[in-house]
Order: sequence, then structure tokens, then C-alpha cells
Amino acid sequence: MSPIEATLVALAGMCAGAINTVVGSGTLITFPVLLAVGYPPVVANASNSIGLVPGGVAGAIGYRKELVGQRPRLIRLGVCSLIGGAGGALLLLVLPPGVFKAVVPVLIVIALILVVAQPWLSRKLTSMERHEHGGASAMAATFGAGVYGGYFGAAQGVLLVGMLGVLMDERLQRLNALKNVLTAGVNLVAGVIFVLIADVDWWVVLLIAAGSTVGGILGAKIGRRLPPAVLRGVIVVVGLVAVVMLLID
Repeated sequence: MSPIEATLVALAGMCAGAINTVVGSGTLITFPVLLAVGYPPVVANASNSIGLVPGGVAGAIGYRKELVGQRPRLIRLGVCSLIGGAGGALLLLVLPPGVFKAVVPVLIVIALILVVAQPWLSRKLTSMERHEHGGASAMAATFGAGVYGGYFGAAQGVLLVGMLGVLMDERLQRLNALKNVLTAGVNLVAGVIFVLIADVDWWVVLLIAAGSTVGGILGAKIGRRLPPAVLRGVIVVVGLVAVVMLLID
């Protein structure tokens, strides 16, 4: 990896850390960058999952005030997230690489639809009656999002907030704080499995970890002030580039 490519990966990690904290789609930044500098999809995905863990932790710490009073809920949903994340990571390793290359463009398109639809989802949530506070339906949704995140993490945060917002009567900012912890857990458990079984590029992990940590801190501090439309626009453009690259490879 050249110095220019290393700088690009680190900057992508910083953007991903900030976006994950605020929106939850940072992999749509880092993953196509790793593909662009020549990493195979499975190696890129495994290395990216590990590298984003510190950024997720930083973002969760930045939202610690919104986590007050959520410990019982966090424990229940966290267990479901970890089990789902482990299952998704194992699917990535068990299924042939060709399946990953065929499925990922579809997952990215679904993630982009979720990102674009986020304003509509937010408005919809405010008009719905939601009474669940982390029961069976929320646990099932969290498990499903964990499987998705362990297999391919792009927009798992958007997916998770969307589902929990429908199922739970809770303010969006508190759900976002919950999302930061749960997605960090998914990346962590998937990362552990990848370390033990998969091919991981530790130079990539280091660059993304450093960048995502800075991004997570910045995202927690200033993310709420950034125009959501700008973030969504960047994510959509980069995600579409990733889809095109995977389809023509």
C-alpha cells in the first residue's frame, strides 16, 4: 500500500467513524475505498469490521448521557446482537466468496434505500404508538440486524434504528445511543471470529482503527449539527460507486 493509499484508507476510516456515530452507514465509505486500493472483498470486509470497533466504542462513549437508564435493555439486546453478529460472521466465512460478491451489491442497494428513506422513517416513527421497551420483538429485530452486520456491516445502524424505532417507545437520540453500542458489539464479535479464522490485513485494521476513533469522537461532538442531507448524499454516491465496482469486477 502506497502512502497515498494509506492516507486515503485512514481518512475513510475517520469519515466512517463519524458517520457510524451519527447515521450508521460508515462501511459504505471504507469498503469501496478498500476495494479501490486492491483488497479482495472478503479480506476488505473482515479487516474493516475489526478496524471500526474503536470508532464504535468512541461514539458510544460520546453518547453516554443518552445511555443512562438503558442498562437492562442494553444487556438483553446486546446478547442478541452478539449472537447474531457471530452467526453473520460465520456465514461470511462458510459461504463461497462468489456468494459474497453476488450478495453484497444487493445489500448495499438495500442499505442505500434505508439511508435515503431515513427522513421518512423518522417522521413515520413520531406518528406511531410504540410501547415495547426491549421485549421479544425488539430482541428478534436486534438478532436479525446482528446477522446482517456480522456478514456485511453497511447500514446495520440505520436498519437497527429503523426497526427498534417502530417497535419501541423511545426518543430517537436514545435509540441512536443504543445503536452505537450494539453495532460496536457486532463488529467486535465478528472481528474476533475473523482474527481466528479469516485473512485479515492488520495494516488496514490499524489505519481504519486510528481514523474511526477520531471520527467517532468528532461524530459524537458535532454530528447532530451536520445537515443529514449532506451525509446521506455522500453515502449514496460512495455506495453506488461500490455497487458499480463490484458488478464490473
